[in-house]
Amino acid sequence: MNILVINAGSSSLKYQLYNMSDESVLAKGLVERIGMDSSILTHKPTGKQEVTEVSEILEHTTAIRKVLGMLTDAEHGVISTIHDIQAVGHRVVHGGESFKESALVNSEAKSEIRRLFDLAPLHNPASMMGIQAAETNMPGIPQVVVFDTAFHQTMPEKSYLYAIPRVLYNKYKVRRYGAHGTSHAYVSQAAAEFLNRPIEDLKIITCHIGNGASLTAVQGGKSVDTSMGMTPLEGLMMGTRSGDLDPAIVPYVMNKEELTVNEVNSMLNKHSGLLAISGVSSDMREITEGMEKGEPNSTLAFDMYEYRLRKYIGSYAAAMNGVDVIVFTAGVGENSIVLRQRVLEQLTYLGVELDEELNKIRSGDPRRISTANSKVEVLVIPTNEELVIARDTHRIVQASQLEK
Repeated sequence: MNILVINAGSSSLKYQLYNMSDESVLAKGLVERIGMDSSILTHKPTGKQEVTEVSEILEHTTAIRKVLGMLTDAEHGVISTIHDIQAVGHRVVHGGESFKESALVNSEAKSEIRRLFDLAPLHNPASMMGIQAAETNMPGIPQVVVFDTAFHQTMPEKSYLYAIPRVLYNKYKVRRYGAHGTSHAYVSQAAAEFLNRPIEDLKIITCHIGNGASLTAVQGGKSVDTSMGMTPLEGLMMGTRSGDLDPAIVPYVMNKEELTVNEVNSMLNKHSGLLAISGVSSDMREITEGMEKGEPNSTLAFDMYEYRLRKYIGSYAAAMNGVDVIVFTAGVGENSIVLRQRVLEQLTYLGVELDEELNKIRSGDPRRISTANSKVEVLVIPTNEELVIARDTHRIVQASQLEK
């Protein structure tokens, strides 16, 4: 079965085509600047030359039509016709309490995703555009939605409820939902497999550290707490997001600066975090370079970022009464040698012993960076959210076909 995985943003669309017989990637690519007359389609067929096309792509239906054209192109394609695609899997950020696992796309699922627009106004509407565009271009081909929040639906009330009037949860479902669940689920399972130990026996802290960042406490294979909240703004300091802050700051600053709700929301999501403190960049690579050059603002930004990350690791070790494994993943987690070192050097009280030479090795494979004597295994595991989406899509579509 060939499965097309789609991750639709408001002005972008990422895709990967999988052959599920061996889980190989036949092609992948990205459509950027959707809605503009100079949209860019970058197509990377496995074993063939990468190709870039610039054209007018005003909406997602055209974007997917262009993608399907590339996938079936005589020179750059990897399949003969669109009928060689048996299913489509979509990443959807927010499933609320309605979706505890991935689901087949039908009228009820689409209606519920629309109802959840308020919980993820930047993401769920874009996902719906991707779903509708795929339906238009590929009528009759089954589709599956895979939710970033689903893995965290195992959290107990003490983890996901906020200490505010219960009526706000009852009426509006104001609670912690988390994000990056697909990644946290993948790397926690991969960690257990790497160590050849049952995940049911492990207490794992997974650190998905990219431009957006979150931690999850995984106990017995289940998420019991996670750092992002009702939205992806809560938790760690991130590239442009503030992370945790005193909620009283919001009305105080709004009053002093005469800001609107939209303006303060933009400030906290797009103009805070590493970017705000460094004054230079939201990119950890540039922050690290500035720190190494002795730039005080870059140094402060790095120190704040590392300190908050380390505090969350400590709090989740306390929440689970111990930790067996710490996993680093995503762009920063997988690639920042200095960040991992700085964090782990301050976790010796947990029994963590970092192997500095192993930490310096760059590899695309899962690897251990702790010493043989370390009481806590520390791993670097590249995440693969697209593969999880493909696997869930494959499983759900097969089950649906068997039922029929």
